[in-house]
Amino acid sequence: MKSSWRWYGDDDPVKLSEIRQIPGMRSIVSAVYDVKPGEVWPEESLAHIKEECEKNGLVFDVVESIPVAEDIKLGRPDRERMIENYCENIRRCAKYGVKCITYNFMPIFDWTRTQLDKVNADGSTTLVMYWEQLNGLDPMTQDIHLPGWDSSYTQDEVRGLFAEYDKLGKEGLWKNLEYFLKKIIPVAEECGVVMVIHPDDPPYDIFGLPRIISCEADLDRLLSIVDSPANSLCLCTGSLGCSAKNDIPYLTAKYAKMGRIGFMHIRNVLILEDTSFEEAGHLSQNGTLDMNAIIKALVDNGFEGYFRPDHGRMIWGETGKPGYGLYDRALGSAYLNGLIEANGGKIETL
Repeated sequence: MKSSWRWYGDDDPVKLSEIRQIPGMRSIVSAVYDVKPGEVWPEESLAHIKEECEKNGLVFDVVESIPVAEDIKLGRPDRERMIENYCENIRRCAKYGVKCITYNFMPIFDWTRTQLDKVNADGSTTLVMYWEQLNGLDPMTQDIHLPGWDSSYTQDEVRGLFAEYDKLGKEGLWKNLEYFLKKIIPVAEECGVVMVIHPDDPPYDIFGLPRIISCEADLDRLLSIVDSPANSLCLCTGSLGCSAKNDIPYLTAKYAKMGRIGFMHIRNVLILEDTSFEEAGHLSQNGTLDMNAIIKALVDNGFEGYFRPDHGRMIWGETGKPGYGLYDRALGSAYLNGLIEANGGKIETL
């Protein structure tokens, strides 16, 4: 398996010189963040990321993410141009050594939390989604700004998008995802790139927005659209694991055995009585998920792809991008390495 770390570029408070010191660390997961969805990434930006990683003894071979524009998800007239631009981005990423590209098909917002700094009993802070903070809110009548929501949209634009997705519905969104996949997967195959879709976060409808990558049936349907190793999963234990209906060790074993997991996001969550959840420390005892069973499923089924500690608490007074500090993610990485080794797996290094 290949240990990786999400890095947000030159402005990331966590430096590559620090990341390289984490035991077993190999790959950097990054992206071009200053280009609007649907447009082409400059080659010089990709070349810069690659060069900076190599200076620090790391390799830039995973992109997270190339965003899918709303025009593509909604099937608007401009989607043809944007899909061609997306295909060009795949080609350019491959040119600079990228082997795995993450994306999602979530309407409007990539993820939803109600608080980014919930204080735990031990003094650390974490991300949470509490229904008591969400229920009663109405983005169609109120000016709502939740963590993870794109602040570039005006409230009128948000309401317009909600209306479009309400009209489109789940089957319409599936139809547009199928159209997209049938265009991009052949390009990914030609380039030797694995496209991996990130599940909905959380894996259930929020404010009525359709969610279509939330459970085993959805994952099966997605993989059947284009039956190719280039059409695979970013199996996020934290996102899928927010729903008690998803058996994460089982899903991990199933799709690893099929060879259809390209990237693992591995973190623990604590599901509360009312189905709200908190992002917990990586230890199994801290949350709802059996982390050892997940790693065992990967090792036993021959997974050789990328994994990363996905999110972390803020600990030891660290400040920065919530969920993406250095200290707790480094602890998580070391913990995952230990589980892999204990289960007979191997960490691939450069």
